Amino acid sequence: MFNRIGIIAKPRGESADKIVRDICAWLIKRNKEIILDHDTAKLAHQPVNVQFKADIPSLVDLIIVLGGDGTLISVARLIGESLIPVVAVNLGRLGFLTEVTIVEMYDVLDNVLEGHFDISKRMLLETSLYRKGETIVTYNVLNDAVINKSALARIIELETYVDNVFLTKYRADGLIISSPTGSTAYSLSAGGPILFPTLESIILSPICPHTLTHRPIVLPASVSVEVILNTSDLDVTLTLDGQTGFILKEDDVIKIKKAKHYLHLIHAKEKDYFAVWREKLNWGQK
Repeated sequence: MFNRIGIIAKPRGESADKIVRDICAWLIKRNKEIILDHDTAKLAHQPVNVQFKADIPSLVDLIIVLGGDGTLISVARLIGESLIPVVAVNLGRLGFLTEVTIVEMYDVLDNVLEGHFDISKRMLLETSLYRKGETIVTYNVLNDAVINKSALARIIELETYVDNVFLTKYRADGLIISSPTGSTAYSLSAGGPILFPTLESIILSPICPHTLTHRPIVLPASVSVEVILNTSDLDVTLTLDGQTGFILKEDDVIKIKKAKHYLHLIHAKEKDYFAVWREKLNWGQK
């Protein structure tokens, strides 16, 4: 099923060099062709097919990500509209998205290569920034789009619409627009709900709202959310998946809707999401 396998690793991950060498050797023994990006190839210390990272999704049947959630998010951006499935192995500390541990890695990969796995289709959010009627950027996010102010700025005002119907004007430190996958990220820290990751919904979580009755809300994925910045002369930023940021100006418009495609994340059959939540959130720990 999977013969050409791409590996993308976080270069500074703990013991990443040994893990990359070992997994390359393991795959070669199984007669798999391996393709690495330049940074990952530096860790392999053996002859491999090296390509630019952006080209890997078009060359492989499967991508193995070695790192944390941030590494996976960057790979999701590379994949774009491709249906290439991803196995995410956690080299970090928390990792809600990179749920496979190093200990489990080879057992999971054995099952994957034999076809024993499930695909978890993760909804993406298409986020567009408009200024004076012109499109500044359109970006698909896996976790969230965050509008927030600098530490020293005053409260900002965010006029918010759902399907062109006025919802409210948030006066807050900011607003998080999150996917179900992102419900365990920044939205959770702001008091947002945990959603099952394969649901199709959009979460609005205000950050430190001035009106205490402004609570997080969950909307159907079929709607379009529009947020207008009503504040001037303040340092306000739109941050996409915690990795890319844009300085906002008064009257800028941010529109968010469900993207047309999904991230296809391989989910091990023997591991359920509730076990991941118990492990990562320390539920039931004394």
